[in-house]
Amino acid sequence: MPALRKLWDEKPLILILFSAAFFRLLAVFFSKGYGMHDDHFLVIEAAQSWVDGQDYNDWLPTITKTVTEPTGHSLLYPGAHYLLFHFLQFLGIHDPQGKMIVVRFLHAAWSMLVVYFGFRIAEKSAGLKAARMTGLLLAVLFFMPMMSVRNLVEFVCIPPLMYATWLIWKQQGNVKSKYVFFTGMLLGLACSIRFQTIFFSAGFGLVFLLQKKIKEAILVAAGFFACLFLLQAITDMIVWHKPFMELTQYIRYNLDNAETYGTQKWYNYILLVSGILVPPFSVFMFWGYLRSWRKYLLLFLPAFVFFVFHSSFPNKQERFILPFIPFFITLGCIGWEEFRSKSTFWNSHHSLYRSCWIFFFSINTIPLFFISCAYSHRNRVESMVYLSGKKDFRNFIVEESMSEDYTMPPQYYLGHWVKHLYVTKIITGDSLVERLEHFPESLQPNYVVFNRPENIGQRILNMKKYYPSLTYETTIEPGLVDVVMHRLNKHNANFTSYIYRVNELHPVAAARQDSLSQ
Repeated sequence: MPALRKLWDEKPLILILFSAAFFRLLAVFFSKGYGMHDDHFLVIEAAQSWVDGQDYNDWLPTITKTVTEPTGHSLLYPGAHYLLFHFLQFLGIHDPQGKMIVVRFLHAAWSMLVVYFGFRIAEKSAGLKAARMTGLLLAVLFFMPMMSVRNLVEFVCIPPLMYATWLIWKQQGNVKSKYVFFTGMLLGLACSIRFQTIFFSAGFGLVFLLQKKIKEAILVAAGFFACLFLLQAITDMIVWHKPFMELTQYIRYNLDNAETYGTQKWYNYILLVSGILVPPFSVFMFWGYLRSWRKYLLLFLPAFVFFVFHSSFPNKQERFILPFIPFFITLGCIGWEEFRSKSTFWNSHHSLYRSCWIFFFSINTIPLFFISCAYSHRNRVESMVYLSGKKDFRNFIVEESMSEDYTMPPQYYLGHWVKHLYVTKIITGDSLVERLEHFPESLQPNYVVFNRPENIGQRILNMKKYYPSLTYETTIEPGLVDVVMHRLNKHNANFTSYIYRVNELHPVAAARQDSLSQ
């Protein structure tokens, strides 16, 4: 303990990075599955399908000839996974779960830069106490390790934003032109990963303009557009024969669908940030962040512009605000520590301040271990893993007849890019007959995945109208975190899956096959 205490006092960055690495490695090996729709279906499914000569999302006209216009997705990040999966398969690594361990490890290593640069920025600004507070929060805030290994562009774009900030900040006004240009390129890289960080980049340029550093503003803009041209325009020229097609479509789509996915009040993100940092500690952070805006304009304004845009835009999802969090924590810790060190009240109430820290880390530590090891959407993933091990597998049906829509199965884990069928309230079982007529025998479904336990007995009986010899195979339970999240919010679609085997062709399909063979 004395040795650890000495290390914490003299070289805290070592302990902080070790803590960050420890929890991120837990997430690498135990936090399987995926967190949200986008971090799997817009990245992993797309990339692996390209490796297999398919086009899961119908993004590429070079593969899917019927695709005539872009969908508004940057191809950089899924393209990087395409190259990675190609390389892993060249090495003989074909197991989907094994490949995802590699993916999570690379993301964990990438996210360590956030901890490092946050610590350095705080240390340069306000000394070791602020740096220790900043580094520790970025390392072990309860959701950070799990988010660090997810394929979320909202998180993956943060390291280049942090590096860009540190590159300018460490030189304290005496910045060489080449570094300013490279800073712009880092901002362009972040924008190429997550288009909406363009507002962060705009705030960066605005800082230079407010400081009357016209040359630096021009150079950072030049670097930004140079990187954007290399990573976006050239790619779009190859795919679409015109530059910036995906970015243009992205802007158009978001303007047209600003309220499509639900809206929240303008103060939604303020409440969110206040909650995840746990009062009263979050109050300290807000006070430190807001009181320091003039002194630390470069740390404040880019992230603030980004935050204001997302707060004013109707469509609000929690993950959208992730790039703001590390900058809020860093400046919040800097500003708070500067205030606290000069505060008569807090300097005479050390026990109270210590109690606030103990309360915060007590609340934080429980979900930290729980979430870092959480297998998210376990039933969806394991259902596909189970079917992938069936040598007789042809195709499958997803049965969710109690809902108007169905849950998309992650076929990356299945290893087959089949056009599966599904049954819902709208697409009923009776329409199976018509749909099955278009499937050859090699793609006739021989497994049914029933999702959710509601009225499961009657739903099975209904399916037996079409497949009388339907037989039970296995039950796939949701993970613990899925159960908890569902109990907290019924809109979190985490559920049990029941897999049944189809032992014969549907009578209509069988008759069709007989007629074709005659």
